[in-house]
Amino acid sequence: MQPQELVKAGRLPEALRELEQQIRKNPADAKLRFFLFQLLAVMGNWKRAADQLSVSAEMDPGLLLDVQLYGPAMQAEAFRAEVFRGERAPLIFGEPEAWLGWLVQAAQLQAQGKHAQANELRAKALDEAPAHPGKADGKAFQWIMDADARLGPTLECVLNGKYYWVPMHRIAKVTFDVPKDLRDLVWAQAHFTWTNGGEVAGLVPVRYAGSESSDSKHALSKQTDWSEVAEGVQQGLGQRLLATDDGDLALLEVRELVFDAGVSAAGGGDSTGASNA
Repeated sequence: MQPQELVKAGRLPEALRELEQQIRKNPADAKLRFFLFQLLAVMGNWKRAADQLSVSAEMDPGLLLDVQLYGPAMQAEAFRAEVFRGERAPLIFGEPEAWLGWLVQAAQLQAQGKHAQANELRAKALDEAPAHPGKADGKAFQWIMDADARLGPTLECVLNGKYYWVPMHRIAKVTFDVPKDLRDLVWAQAHFTWTNGGEVAGLVPVRYAGSESSDSKHALSKQTDWSEVAEGVQQGLGQRLLATDDGDLALLEVRELVFDAGVSAAGGGDSTGASNA
């Protein structure tokens, strides 16, 4: 079977072996090496993926823009992993508010196994966080947050090559490109318009942290599951879900979020963690 067919079948290690054999026969094929970069990124082998991306761009200068976009994103993944291990705090977009500080502390406590303290602090954060109404692909919601309560009403983003938690109420509008390739199952290309009128392009991790080392359905963003790390405490694996008062949204199916200007209220979502996906 060809590597592409093996990937579709979820047989990632076999796809990797077959692709490496093809590259050994055609070492100067930039397309094969770019495919290898994408497959390694799906599997979470960030260093090898970055190396293959650089090599492919040396062979094909048309890939230099991809190096500029995805090279820093792979470095940001290492930082992101440290955040969810409780070793570092994420960068915060905009002036950090008290509720967001509590949410970050709760994530750190959860990573340390202090679930009762984490739940208490997270509930306090979500009670204080502003609920930001808007529309998802034209369908109205009164509040929106990540279905994984560790993140609450924030969006994980890679902006200017750095890993951020972006509070939803800082966003006026965000559009997501249609996924077309393997790398789009790892990072969604997004264009942000901020509430202050600024605009920037960035990446949004499609999968929850750690999904690359889980089941292939999680690694390929084909499925979302919830891991119960303690009683009543769940963490997401696989494709990111956004929870709203009108149901859950799979990130890869969302093209546009538009938020109502100047409208917010305290207390969005709940503190239970995952929705019943």
